[in-house]
Amino acid sequence: MLIRIVEILFPLFSITALGFFVGRRTKPDLSHANKLNMDVFVPALVFAALANKAFDVAAFLPLIGAGTVVVVGSGLAAWGLAKATGIEPKTLVPPLMFNNCGNLGLPLAVLAFGELALAPMVVLFMVSNLIHFSFGAWLLDHRVRLLTVWRVPSVLATFAGLMVSLTHFEVWPPLLIAIRMLGEISIPLMLFGLGVRLADSRIGAIGIGVFGAVARPLVGMALAWAVMQVIELPPREQALMLVFGALPPAVLNYMFAERYQQEPGKVASMVLIGNVAAVVFLPLALALVLD
Repeated sequence: MLIRIVEILFPLFSITALGFFVGRRTKPDLSHANKLNMDVFVPALVFAALANKAFDVAAFLPLIGAGTVVVVGSGLAAWGLAKATGIEPKTLVPPLMFNNCGNLGLPLAVLAFGELALAPMVVLFMVSNLIHFSFGAWLLDHRVRLLTVWRVPSVLATFAGLMVSLTHFEVWPPLLIAIRMLGEISIPLMLFGLGVRLADSRIGAIGIGVFGAVARPLVGMALAWAVMQVIELPPREQALMLVFGALPPAVLNYMFAERYQQEPGKVASMVLIGNVAAVVFLPLALALVLD
């Protein structure tokens, strides 16, 4: 079991570590590459997964409900923890509510459970993304117009893919292959970019960083387990839900905090320490779900 977990996680952490090493040595500017990834490659990955003939939207409705409960429930739990500890809710809630289901979740799902796990993890990514770019942005700035979520390329790709699936429209196979090939660029680039960004980050508020890093997976896994007692899911989706709950805070939380000037230093510490702590919590989650 230990060897299997190492084999699953090694590609993720090795590519991230390479990005970290390159980031420390050469300090590359990946801003354009990251923008291309978020605007082109990730939307291509999402569309290809949802537009696949094998994708059945109706079959994933329970998973959509479960994912929504875990994301929203994590936010409510974070709000309670913030009130109990005196931490500013706008600082603590997003990192506990929105996890790294893009950079780590998508490749981890495929490596741990095979290609068939990509579609359900894309569904969870879709749920988290929609809430993050709407409620998450509004939480930090109440002047944000929620309708701007439709301008996010990955959100547009989500709805385009769902429309193709619902209407049973057949995308020209060579075109779908081209889109899928573009999507395959996104995962290694996300991991490498994560390492470079972690190399640029600085740990400031260590106390709140450790608190957020530990609370995120513990709250997420507890909620995932509780949801599975109520919502019936297939075995693969149950395993994905627990792994989804164990993921560390999303790097996007730091970008949002910096944009809206919501204590970005503290958020950066939670993101950095949380992603390092994933070395502990992801093997734990995999040990619980792998046979």
